[in-house]
Amino acid sequence: MTLAKNQKSPLSRLYKKVSKKRSESSRNLEDEARTSSSSSNGSSSLNVDELRTVFDYMDANSDGKISGEELQSCVSLLGGALSSREAEEVVKISDVDGDGFIDFGEFLKLMEGEDGNDEERRKELRVAFGMYVMEGEEFITAASLRRTLSRLGESCTVDACKVMIRGFDQNDDGVLSFDEFVLMMR
Repeated sequence: MTLAKNQKSPLSRLYKKVSKKRSESSRNLEDEARTSSSSSNGSSSLNVDELRTVFDYMDANSDGKISGEELQSCVSLLGGALSSREAEEVVKISDVDGDGFIDFGEFLKLMEGEDGNDEERRKELRVAFGMYVMEGEEFITAASLRRTLSRLGESCTVDACKVMIRGFDQNDDGVLSFDEFVLMMR
């Protein structure tokens, strides 16, 4: 069973839910980012306002940059595990200007997948996948999805999570492997 092309993935819906819960801030910076991060045809594939909200949430000290420590803290809050080394690697991969941090423009590129490097994209997806799996497992279960959704303030039953997983479970084993997760995130 797969979702129709016009139907949003559960993670996409979750992203929307999380971004709506955060208060909007930095309107001028959002307008500036919208201008500087538009693609060549003048439009952005992701909602810049929502991405600004997510960025501001991750930027714990409000300095306009995400450090490896802030990234690690956010992943931990979401129930994932990210070592200091892994967090710094993600920052290094995304850090275009070489200052050791992810600024909003770099964050937009990261979220829009404009880096053009499939290997780096898979590393980023591996980090995101890790937020949903329980320790010692190599797949997303209904229970681990429910736990992560709960930590994000989304009330959901295990049965509802099973339905979400079925939408992308290509081999009908009841769980999402990393490869199925990658397909879902396209």
